[in-house]
Amino acid sequence: MESTDGSDAKSEQRLKSAAVLKSFMLKSSTESKLNLYDHLSRVLMKVMDEHPDNAVDVIEDVSREVKRGLFEDKQSTLRDLPQTTAAELLAEQQRLLFSRPEEADQEEELMDTPLPNVSEVAFYLEQAGVGLGREEMQRVFLALKQLVESQGLPRCRLWGKILGTESSYIMNPLPQSAYRPPPTVPKEALGTGANKFAFYVCKEPGLPWVKLPSVSPAQITGARQIRKFFTGTLDTPIVSYPPFPGNEANYLRAQIARISAGTQVSPQGFYQAGEEEGDEEDKAPRDSFEVNPDFEGVPVAEMAESLSTWVHHVQHILQQGRYAEMLNIPPWTSKMSSVLTSQHALAVLRSNLWPGAYSYASGKKFENIYVGWGLKYSGEGFSQAVPPLPQKEYPSGPEITEALDPSVEEEQMLKEALEEEQAAQEEKDDTDDPEEEDDD
Repeated sequence: MESTDGSDAKSEQRLKSAAVLKSFMLKSSTESKLNLYDHLSRVLMKVMDEHPDNAVDVIEDVSREVKRGLFEDKQSTLRDLPQTTAAELLAEQQRLLFSRPEEADQEEELMDTPLPNVSEVAFYLEQAGVGLGREEMQRVFLALKQLVESQGLPRCRLWGKILGTESSYIMNPLPQSAYRPPPTVPKEALGTGANKFAFYVCKEPGLPWVKLPSVSPAQITGARQIRKFFTGTLDTPIVSYPPFPGNEANYLRAQIARISAGTQVSPQGFYQAGEEEGDEEDKAPRDSFEVNPDFEGVPVAEMAESLSTWVHHVQHILQQGRYAEMLNIPPWTSKMSSVLTSQHALAVLRSNLWPGAYSYASGKKFENIYVGWGLKYSGEGFSQAVPPLPQKEYPSGPEITEALDPSVEEEQMLKEALEEEQAAQEEKDDTDDPEEEDDD
């Protein structure tokens, strides 16, 4: 029979072993800062609460879930969050374009809108084989809607897109402004000439719209003398020869004015001269036009065959009148969008002088758009203007020109000539002395 003293000793030994084991299990890990005792306690409590089937087979998964649950709220402190890419930032900004205010009234949306029918324009441009694509055109339309609502604009139109080396510009013109600059500024007033429209640009739909400055004659003249790719950053300085008076925003505005003046065409008879104040007999070119309500349209086949059915409805800059051939190429190329289904085809006009400028017409509908690099066709290559000859630092002449060192023979000849001259002078002096003695 086992003694009581032996039983007490074994119990005491078990308690000591259990204390040592518990102390070991309470020791925290140097990596996760957890201890085995608390972890097993949480695992057993989870098993008791959920009563999973075949608990012995899923105990490892239960242990993993318990450990993962402790770290879910601390993941940001255990690892660096991945950096947001530019595409993700752009997508987040463009997401706001698709949000619809809760207080928007459906009846107001059915009323006349200052926005163009971009979906219809995109459809026709797609038939003509140009444009920005349906997805981008829809985002551009929403961006225009955002601009109109934020600025309270009465009307706007998509002008086009100029490509850049780093990013691009999406432009739209707005109607004339009532603002008039001071008369001392040597540029056309806003609402007239090259500044008839105000232009807003953005790099991508959803990004902020920026209003371009008005353009001056000096900037248009300077833009004609240089060829520079756009970077997509408006405040980039223009480094060129001849020097351009402004930065990329001014250069962009000057190119827009040049492209608009050379590529804005419409079917003959679509527009008529608008009424302007002043002397009716004034023969100065008109700067306003309006839609002709009696226009019936020109057959598509006729417009695709003859350029005489198209007219410029925007004045040329400085030079007025018709375009002549340049560099042995016609200024425009016309075609039909499809020869297979000609009854549904469009008349398409492509500019050869400004690659990227297109126009289409079908019945009473037409549109102009530009998608390109913003550079005019220059033939085989572009010849940079030759700088003037450097100015002379000083006038050239024998009195200031440095002479070459004489040779030994030349020095000897010069010495002999000086000696002869000196001897002749002494002889002359000797002949003059006797006369003075006679006077005494």
